[in-house]
Amino acid sequence: MEAASPEDRRERLKVVYAEASGCVRCPLAATRTTVVFGSGHADAGLMFVGEAPGAQEDKTGLPFVGQAGKLLDRLLGEVGLARHEVFIANVVKCRPPQNRDPHPNEIEACRDYLVRQVELIQPLVVCSLGNFATKLLRGDPTGITRVHGQPEVRSLGAAAFRLYPLFHPAAALYTPATLEILRADFQRIPALLKLEPAPPPPPPTSREPALDEAATGPPPRAATGGASGPEATGGAAGPRPVAHAPRPDGVEVPTPAEASAPAEASAPAEAPAPAEDPAPEAGAPEAPAEAQPSAGGPPSGEDDERPPQLDLF
Repeated sequence: MEAASPEDRRERLKVVYAEASGCVRCPLAATRTTVVFGSGHADAGLMFVGEAPGAQEDKTGLPFVGQAGKLLDRLLGEVGLARHEVFIANVVKCRPPQNRDPHPNEIEACRDYLVRQVELIQPLVVCSLGNFATKLLRGDPTGITRVHGQPEVRSLGAAAFRLYPLFHPAAALYTPATLEILRADFQRIPALLKLEPAPPPPPPTSREPALDEAATGPPPRAATGGASGPEATGGAAGPRPVAHAPRPDGVEVPTPAEASAPAEASAPAEAPAPAEDPAPEAGAPEAPAEAQPSAGGPPSGEDDERPPQLDLF
């Protein structure tokens, strides 16, 4: 990937936002109120990717603004971070009607936006929130209960990063046990941000799997092992990491991990986990109050379109 300054990447991200704000690539354009592109720090070392906007997000044009978003903010605060220091986006930028799961054609239509977001922001760590986003970004049908809290090197487009699957905050709103698991997984994020950047992806030898293959059942592949297998973080999270330390190409990233941090032999032990597919995530990744569609359904038509929002820091 070509070296570019944070300022240049920020401006290019605005160009992608302008393109997405008028997107009509899939049928969701006819039922949305607002395109929810994402928000946060344009040079963030940490990025969160959810499934799709909910009702409140569709109204405001900003991601994670309901109860699940408030929980996300609280969990970030517990590890010394704030929303303006990270970037938050979704796999799909428009709300599916009645909070249903996105369809494969909708996922594929939005794929390019997410790829360019990751390439321009260049996060060291990408946290996938919930079953849907995790399966899509891993290209593997393994559920979140089995892979949560296990970082692994992945790539999207020309960007390499450590993918860190987490339970969706909406699922934690329903189940105290899930909240404790999510909180424990969050505690490992600062240590992940201190690791050396993930190695760049190798030159492509074949077509990169589409994000929607996980939903339709991708061909069998190795789940772990090697450079792309689960990684340990080298112990419990320490104090808040330096959010942006300079590196040779002028782009700022978190500081590298201490070389003495030992690797763990296996993934961290899990507390008693909820069912493989927590009910809140099946149709509505946001808070319970947001899961119900309005009586009249989402507005449609050009006259109902609201200006999309982009909060960059």
